[in-house]
Amino acid sequence: MNIHNLPTPKTCPRAARAGCNRRDFLRWSGTIAAAAPFAFSGALHALGAEVSPGSGALNLSNAKVAIVSCRDYDARVHAAMKEAFDLLGGIGSLVKNKTVTVKVNLTGTNFADVFDRPVGESYMTHYSTVLALTGLLFDAGATRVRLVESTNSKSSLESTIKLIGWDVNALHALGRVEFENTRNLGASKAYAELKVPGSGLMFSSFHFNHAYDETDVMVSLCKLKQHITAGVTLSMKNLFGITPNALYGDEAGSEDGTAGRGVLHSPGPKSGSQSGRVELPGMKQKEAESFTEPGVRVPRIVTDICAARPIHLSIIDGITSMGGGEGPWCGPQLKLTKPGVLIAGLNPVSTDAVGTAVMGFANPRAQRGTGPFENCENHLLLAEAARLGTADLTKIDVRGLTIKQALYPYVS
Repeated sequence: MNIHNLPTPKTCPRAARAGCNRRDFLRWSGTIAAAAPFAFSGALHALGAEVSPGSGALNLSNAKVAIVSCRDYDARVHAAMKEAFDLLGGIGSLVKNKTVTVKVNLTGTNFADVFDRPVGESYMTHYSTVLALTGLLFDAGATRVRLVESTNSKSSLESTIKLIGWDVNALHALGRVEFENTRNLGASKAYAELKVPGSGLMFSSFHFNHAYDETDVMVSLCKLKQHITAGVTLSMKNLFGITPNALYGDEAGSEDGTAGRGVLHSPGPKSGSQSGRVELPGMKQKEAESFTEPGVRVPRIVTDICAARPIHLSIIDGITSMGGGEGPWCGPQLKLTKPGVLIAGLNPVSTDAVGTAVMGFANPRAQRGTGPFENCENHLLLAEAARLGTADLTKIDVRGLTIKQALYPYVS
């Protein structure tokens, strides 16, 4: 089925919106593919990234990040998350009388236990953090909370999360809670087209499930993890999973598609396509042909997604997590980590920068070749250039624990 036979996307009405993967352990070497014309001086010259800088100085008003101690997935999670929100000045003004959409991280719903622990203690969103967050959102005045994820299953999200022990009834008891598997159209008759402000790096726009447009507040709830292809996978990389499998997966063009997003990592053939390439809505053709390496494509796509669908609240679960990669498919270098912290912030770039530093990487603005970005462009630096937020630790208001107090090196 060709994508042009799918329901026509609607244009986003909101004027305010101006390696290793699950299939293979990707290994590559060499330099970045032929770069676009340089648009920035200094460090960005080395990236070869053409980013539209917008106008005026970078807004630092929301560069506030809280780090709090939390050692286990019990009642302490609720208390710690509330403490983090209080340190940020509360979330009432953000969510009161609003619809809040929470993107969880189920990493394709491959529910394989690691380290003889439940998946929520290593590489997936833990139920305790969802329960605490949902309760606190309603306490702060939210009228509706929608939990979303694009899974590799045709089942409803509600059915899927029951497989890993989430208490759906307890979540419903908190208030108006909805669930949606955003791998395709879902409950809507059309995709929402959200444009990337400026020129975009790889995409000029995206077609998303309606849930990512019909919301007032976007929350990213993720784990404190490294990523083979992107260096780190925190609140920004979590949104890579909002691209519907039906349009941006290896079965692109079929509403029944459930396959992963290998074609976003690197171009792949499409059966019956005259061009021999999968057609991805909104992708810039010149960039698609020029940039074929995952370590170049993925960071740029992450930046474009977060520009098109801004995150208002980022929450990183570092109670226990995983080092060495993002999931059990990444090989024997994986290890259980126990940072014992929750990190929350009002800007995803700043929050992820602090998370990166807590993992022991002193410079979140490092260029390619420096950990954790040894084999990829730094999406935090790209996002900073796109005016999505600052990754400069000297400009971020860190509250609660200091980075030094929370430090838990992922690499010895």
